[in-house]
Amino acid sequence: MVPFRQFLLKIHSRCNLACDYCYVYESADQSWRDRPRAMAPGTVLRTAAHIAEHARTHGLSEVHAVLHGGEPLLVGAARLDAVLRTLAEALDGVAALRVTLQTNGVRLAEDPALLPVLARHGVRIGVSLDGTEATHDRHRRRPDGRGSHAAVVRALRLLTDGPHRALYAGLLSTIDLAADPVETYEALLEFAPPRLNLLLPHGTWHTPPPGLPARTTPPRTAPGAAPEEPVPYARWLCAVFDRWYGAPRRETGIRLFEEIMALLLGGTARSEAVGLAPVDLVVVETDGTIEQADSLKVTYPGAPATGLDVFRHTFTDAALHEAFRARQRGLAGLAPVCAACPRAAVCGGGLYAHRYHPAATPTPFAAPSVYCADLAVLVDHIAGRLSRDVTATLLAVVGPAPG
Repeated sequence: MVPFRQFLLKIHSRCNLACDYCYVYESADQSWRDRPRAMAPGTVLRTAAHIAEHARTHGLSEVHAVLHGGEPLLVGAARLDAVLRTLAEALDGVAALRVTLQTNGVRLAEDPALLPVLARHGVRIGVSLDGTEATHDRHRRRPDGRGSHAAVVRALRLLTDGPHRALYAGLLSTIDLAADPVETYEALLEFAPPRLNLLLPHGTWHTPPPGLPARTTPPRTAPGAAPEEPVPYARWLCAVFDRWYGAPRRETGIRLFEEIMALLLGGTARSEAVGLAPVDLVVVETDGTIEQADSLKVTYPGAPATGLDVFRHTFTDAALHEAFRARQRGLAGLAPVCAACPRAAVCGGGLYAHRYHPAATPTPFAAPSVYCADLAVLVDHIAGRLSRDVTATLLAVVGPAPG
């Protein structure tokens, strides 16, 4: 059994934006409709107690709580402060508590009481921004159709130019193939993010992401081995990688690239997107139900469900649940075609949700990632750049081999 170290708390289940690609509201699973808008104080208390119990039981020196939604800042400053105090009190003397919050940023610009609360509790803040104003507002709109870019920019200025800069964790950006990749990267750089997280849009073989074809049957061979496969996401990401990697100085970190590089060099990565590290993240919904990662909402109704909740079960119960154990088997948990691929240790089969095909056997997740071809090209591209640099460094140090 792998204990959880990351606890994602849905403290508010609704959002003040209506992003057209949202995996919570626009996907197959619509369970948000039946859940309370905000996590009740009793549910927070119970969740915090179980996190502390889990840390004690498994000897964890540190745990990470991620405040999420919906839009978590819709709870307001007073309720946010109460949530953070409850977590801190429960973990006091048990384990170090690291708290992050992922927000669309709009409420930071609208409510001046929020940043002081987050600062008081040392909460690191990730903000969602998709690049230029045109790119961002193409998808990340308010319910009335107005764009949100201007409000997010105001929030980022408050966060980066004032006394709260230390709280700034970075930017999260969903890839849009219609946007120029280098222009997007440089638009994000304007806000000096400590780190960027570039996300592939969630999709499956059955309901593919923009730019990729649907497949009525799951692939029998690794798409990454077929040169005729379309790889628009690889082309987009490779362009950003070359701009980022080739810069004369380090401008920011990019999580996907850094983790692929670490894995290629024999290291490890703590990510669901690449690599074979066991999943150590668990989700608690506003009603206290314990679920798997939200990305599974794109597959079928009820996919993230476990049947567990914080009122009747512990997080150890959840860690022993087959749904989580299926995602902790490393190479043995991959489809045979993926396990036999030389890139398996790096791409890790891709994100679990992206492997879904209803006709796959023995489980609907026993297919390669819908991004298999893109991941193959990206991994090979990064490997090629690293190989050339290592060779050049060796030649500079020891000189060419004798003739």
